[in-house]
Formats: sequence, structure tokens, C-alpha cells
Amino acid sequence: LVAFQAALSLLEERGNASLIEEVYHKCKKQEHFTDKEVKNFVKEIYDPFTDEEISDKIAEILSYDGIQAKVKLIFQSVANLHIACPKNLGDWYFTGNYPTPGGNRVVNKAYINFFEGNPERAY
Repeated sequence: LVAFQAALSLLEERGNASLIEEVYHKCKKQEHFTDKEVKNFVKEIYDPFTDEEISDKIAEILSYDGIQAKVKLIFQSVANLHIACPKNLGDWYFTGNYPTPGGNRVVNKAYINFFEGNPERAY
């Protein structure tokens, strides 16, 4: 969740906040598609940023004004995650990229719920 919050913050900071609503509308249009037809548009939220940009923004989010040390998070890159876990395609926490058609439906529904302020689970 914090990687998602980081990506949203970066979009807003860089003047690309309109993408947040654009992705919502793309997801919404697919609500009645079959799993095989659903495309994952939530990836577009993460696509403009490098692994390091997301990590740095997470560190900023987790820091607070009273802390005197610089907070730096060290994550391996997504590419190295794939090397370390070649049989596990689950990098969605950092990329929004779900490896299955059913996962695409869930991530889109979760995004719709987020955008609409609906606290229900997507599955």
C-alpha cells in the first residue's frame, strides 16, 4: 500500500495527477468484461517511476519532521526480485503488475474502490 501511496504522491508532485482519474475511468469501463478481456491499467500509476524513485518516496512518507536521521529504504530492484524468485511473478506491490487475468480484475476493482472511497475488499 505504501508503494501505491508513493506513486500517487509522485504523480501529484510532478503535475500528472490527472492520470489518477484517467486510470479510474479505464478500469470502470471494464467492470463487466470477462477475466481474459480485462487489462490492468493500474500499472500506469507506477510506470512513470523507477524503483529508486518509489523507494525514496516511501522513505519520505515513513519519515516525520521530528526525526533527525535521514531515512533511506533499500529494496532490491524489481529486475533483481525476478532473478531471486524466477518462479514467482508477484511484483505487484511495487509495479501494480498482476501476473494473472483474475489478478487484473482484482487490482482494477481495488483501484475503483480506492477512487470511490469504498472500503470493501476487491475479492
